[in-house]
Amino acid sequence: VQLQAYGGGLVQAGGSLRLSCTVSGRIFNINVIGWYRQAPGNQREMVAIITRGGVTDYADFVKGRFTISRDNAKKEGYLYLDNVEPGDTAVYYCAAKTGVSSIVQSEYPYWGQGTLVTVSS
Repeated sequence: VQLQAYGGGLVQAGGSLRLSCTVSGRIFNINVIGWYRQAPGNQREMVAIITRGGVTDYADFVKGRFTISRDNAKKEGYLYLDNVEPGDTAVYYCAAKTGVSSIVQSEYPYWGQGTLVTVSS
């Protein structure tokens, strides 16, 4: 299973951005797609996850600003970032796992390379 995240870039505070994640390979049993982020000097943290059936979970700091979605037919996951803040500056990673839903990073065996989001004030 291979994942590729893209769509990052430079955005002004208050703006929006959509990140995409393509999933390829032996993906027939992938259930959960997750988005995680790592800011400079910080540990990687969960942003949002979504199951194949569309059940979602968000980190508290999202505060309704971000929306996770997926298109199972296209084998893609998305993270829409709205009303971004400088604190959202980070490398954003998509990840995938089989089995039950989880927010625990160590339970995700498949990771993309990350895409950088920079929010200017």
